[in-house]
Amino acid sequence: MSHLLTQEEATARAQELRKTLNRYAFEYYVKDQPSVEDYIYDKLYTELVQIEEQYPELIMSDSPTQRVGGKVIEGFEKAVHDIPLYSLNDVFSKEELIQFDQRVQKTVGHPVSYCCELKIDGLSISLRYENGLFVRGATRGDGSVGENITENLKTVNSIPLRLNEDISVEVRGECYMPKASFVKLNQEREEAGQDVFANPRNAAAGSLRQLDTKVTAQRKLDTFLYTVADFGPMTSKTQYDALNELSEIGFRTNPEKRLCNTVDEVWAFIQEYHDKRAELPYEIDGIVIKVNDFDIQESLGFTVKAPRWAAAYKFPPEEAQTVIEDIEWTIGRTGVITPTAVMTPVRVAGTTVSRASLHNADYIRMKDIRLNDTVTIYKAGDIIPEVAQVILEKRAKESEAYQMPTHCPVCDSELVHLDEEVALRCINPKCPAQIKEGLNHFVSRNAMNIDGLGPRVLAQMYDKHLVSDVADLYKLTEEQLLTLDKIKEKAAGNILTAISASKDNSVERLIFGLGIRHVGAKAAKILAEHFGDLYAISQADFETIVSLDTLGDIIANSVVTYFENEEVHQLMAELQSAGVNLTYKGVRTSDLEKIDSPFKDKTIVLTGKLTQFNREEAKETIESLGGKVTGSVSKKTDIVVAGEEAGSKLTKAQSLGITIWNEQQMADALKDSHKN
Repeated sequence: MSHLLTQEEATARAQELRKTLNRYAFEYYVKDQPSVEDYIYDKLYTELVQIEEQYPELIMSDSPTQRVGGKVIEGFEKAVHDIPLYSLNDVFSKEELIQFDQRVQKTVGHPVSYCCELKIDGLSISLRYENGLFVRGATRGDGSVGENITENLKTVNSIPLRLNEDISVEVRGECYMPKASFVKLNQEREEAGQDVFANPRNAAAGSLRQLDTKVTAQRKLDTFLYTVADFGPMTSKTQYDALNELSEIGFRTNPEKRLCNTVDEVWAFIQEYHDKRAELPYEIDGIVIKVNDFDIQESLGFTVKAPRWAAAYKFPPEEAQTVIEDIEWTIGRTGVITPTAVMTPVRVAGTTVSRASLHNADYIRMKDIRLNDTVTIYKAGDIIPEVAQVILEKRAKESEAYQMPTHCPVCDSELVHLDEEVALRCINPKCPAQIKEGLNHFVSRNAMNIDGLGPRVLAQMYDKHLVSDVADLYKLTEEQLLTLDKIKEKAAGNILTAISASKDNSVERLIFGLGIRHVGAKAAKILAEHFGDLYAISQADFETIVSLDTLGDIIANSVVTYFENEEVHQLMAELQSAGVNLTYKGVRTSDLEKIDSPFKDKTIVLTGKLTQFNREEAKETIESLGGKVTGSVSKKTDIVVAGEEAGSKLTKAQSLGITIWNEQQMADALKDSHKN
């Protein structure tokens, strides 16, 4: 705001902003068709925050500012369902599906149509709206009584806080964790020495029962709504039409649905999505089949536990048997020691698998996994190979319980449990494995992005005492590099050029590359943009850091603790002496208005081989000019830059009518762009 508003002005403006921001969120999270770029949304959101800070009495429950979490709940109250949430009867074969259809036809006296939907593997939720406003969200519980999780559900972006119409309605659906969020969460938990979630469903359930809503907000949950419990003024007469009406009034529904007139059509839909399930960004465990016509549903009624007009076809679990040949232990850069099962290769869910993470020692003990055991394996979330169970009848009589390591397999230091972690950890700061992993992280693409320094090259450098920490990379000479296996003059020159180029990176890359615990690339950029340089960050106190948007207690504590180490300040001095940039070079939110560029507020996709630019450099330059570079083409994409040998992304862009540039057009646009 350029000036302080009167209360009357603030009231009107806040109402306008809430309406606009909720519409933008609906377009982005529900329709997947955003009408504005992130910058516009962020600017209006910031204005609303400022108004609400000036006039706290204007904060409304449907304000987008109430999504971010931060409330700590003492516990969950019971939530009575006036309209019960029934379970569904399961069917497991085409024969059982035919029997279900025959029972329906026998009761109603004629064939019926079915609405087929994907069975999302998440947590059932019930949402209540009064006059368009979200007033209560609850878990299914036993169907009659669940738990009130309204505050946690408010953090899920695809759940509207206010509908597009001021109606009173109660709807049901599934809250789930996308596969990408599941993988990221488990990686973070494993690195932190915490228990991992077995599957996305457990992760979603655990996230919705967090007492700290900020934790729920960080888990990136999503929803699909699929049932209207109390219609209110809604007018649909069929399930298929109701799904479309739900979407129109503001809910996210799954577009992967089909109206089928025969059992054969239903079975074809089941087979199609059995084969497609691994490609979906969320996990499904079957197909739900519902009689489409609501009048027929009413005539069929319910049993004590389930509707007679619906069934859930459950996919058979994709499992395979194999043998545990060995258990390998590896050390991460934070010292966590992680076991991996080495197995006889076997094919499961479309790929050949020979290794599976065992997560930690407690996991091995819980499942009593031993060497030479025959086990069944599956893919958690259709992604990660997991050991389901040991086939005890195939275990040899002389088998003995697996002996957990007591010392680091690399440096032989005694392993410990820290702060009641489930993970074993090597706490030797000089452990070669941790140092090597730290070097690998430092040179990685999202960190300092130094090409040519792969794990094998870095391992050689460390073993030959050429480097002992990341600062030593900037002291390397051509003569030293030529002592390494398979490194000739050209490769040595390329490595030195890449190292030299990395000195000019904006400091957020360095912050991420330093491997500060819990500080990812996003947190690193937030810190860099706010403080401006590494020295300012190193002097920041807990209160200042924790006040930054999305940075919580854990990150703030980790940053403060990291910079309390005197060795860190010595490392900073060495990096600065070597000419490594320690300042933020990126675009600040306040500077975006000064940019004059065709990339500003545009979503760009780079595809094919670029000859004039390094892909990462082009991405950073575009983003510094207010653009957003993504990896896939969608309706959100504004421009596709097609280099040589561009493939499917170019084809998709052409089919969607998206603007396509060649590399020279991009180069000309970059040249003409400037910051005022």
